[in-house]
Amino acid sequence: MSNAAQRSNRVLIVATIMLATFMVAIEATIVATAMPRIVGQLGGFSYYSWVFSAFLLAQSTTTVIYGKLSDIFGRKPVLIGGILIFLVGSLLCGFAWSMMSLVLFRLLQGLGAGAIQPVTMTIIGDLFKLEERGRVQGAMATVWATSAVVGPLAGGIIVDNISWAWIFWINLPIGIISIIAFMIFLKEDVAHKQAKIDYLGSVLFSISIVALLVMLTETDASAWILISLFSVFVVTGLLFLAQEKRAPEPIISIPLWSRRLIATSNAATLLAGMALIGLSTILPIYVQGVLGRSPIVAGFTLTMLVVGWPLSVMLSSRFYKAFGIRRTLRVGSLLFPFGACFLLFLTPESSPVIAGAGSFFMGFGMGLISLTSIVLVQDSVEWAMRGSATASIIFARSLGNTLGATVLGAILNAGINHYASGEAAAGLHEALNQPTGLSALAADPAIRSVFNAALHWSFWGVVVVAVLTFFTTWLIPVGAGRKREGAAVASEAASH
Repeated sequence: MSNAAQRSNRVLIVATIMLATFMVAIEATIVATAMPRIVGQLGGFSYYSWVFSAFLLAQSTTTVIYGKLSDIFGRKPVLIGGILIFLVGSLLCGFAWSMMSLVLFRLLQGLGAGAIQPVTMTIIGDLFKLEERGRVQGAMATVWATSAVVGPLAGGIIVDNISWAWIFWINLPIGIISIIAFMIFLKEDVAHKQAKIDYLGSVLFSISIVALLVMLTETDASAWILISLFSVFVVTGLLFLAQEKRAPEPIISIPLWSRRLIATSNAATLLAGMALIGLSTILPIYVQGVLGRSPIVAGFTLTMLVVGWPLSVMLSSRFYKAFGIRRTLRVGSLLFPFGACFLLFLTPESSPVIAGAGSFFMGFGMGLISLTSIVLVQDSVEWAMRGSATASIIFARSLGNTLGATVLGAILNAGINHYASGEAAAGLHEALNQPTGLSALAADPAIRSVFNAALHWSFWGVVVVAVLTFFTTWLIPVGAGRKREGAAVASEAASH
């Protein structure tokens, strides 16, 4: 193949990667916007958070496995297989007849989505030299920013005008086009490599986290069930740690994660991920059910979060040069709880602008926390471990999302059980299980008052986690001499 043809082929492959990435990226915002309408039609509001956590759990626990499978069998078959699983899950989600069936199909979706991000990032690494990757990853970043704008708008239009099933079925044409394009344009000569995949570690980890999530969700279960779940969580967690210490290629490298800089960076990223997913799942309900606004308005309050995130990433290199990494990290970590505190001032008479402002500051703070953590972690290890160290940050964020969706959803259910009683409780649950239930909530002052109080429990949860994130970032060891190094690698780190 000529160099010109090869360059042309790379452009087509990158365009296809952007299309496949957009399909997964838009899923988060479009589902968050449409979920209040979906739960109103299907019922089962107590499983609301599971629609998010099931997807995130499956995605996060399979990411490392897919990466290793791509080393053994090649990028193309693993990526196409992942997209196919994602499309089957998307198709079935549209046919869901209950919240439990939707949760199961979202789990299948997540099993496929786990292949898309790691394998596409690996393909970019295969095709482009180090000095070329910055431009390509910059283009990839625009995909996430675009999805943040398009997702809420598309979700609002779909649920207002056609069946909510199309928020899932819209993936089908995009995925099919992606598969065809990868089959045509992506050429690879696979040199089969022996790799020992830590399947036992993955299974033990999944069992432990699922037990934890069920325990947090089913807070009204009997004591012996909760104790049993906690026992499963602890035992499988300990067995997982033991397995990781002896596995030749562990899913999580204990020596790597135990380094102070990496451990504290991952802890801060995990907590920040918990707060952000809480904001993403709770805020649309508040804007629609308490403020009485449309799904489109609710979606755009979330869009401000992803406006703040890339803006802080773009400005980060200037911050590093002017103030150094340490001050940039600490100011960013302060903006995170500052934005979360806006949620506490929301009332039924508030403007959605307040919610949007809180989202913006949280996004801006998260951008600085996430990027600076990656800069420090990458700078702290040798080249041969940089990929694993960076993956630990991405994994921590994904795990934080999984835990946060469940924990803050459980707090919301606890708040509803605390404030709602008698006729108010019956009216609230009846409204939440109707297709237009959130509109009915906003029109009934008594029920709206109860829902407002319950949602503020979750807002307090977001604030507490954001404050913990702030304190954790101060534990990250930042050398005074890292100002110049941070500016040098900021561009590359922003791609992650």
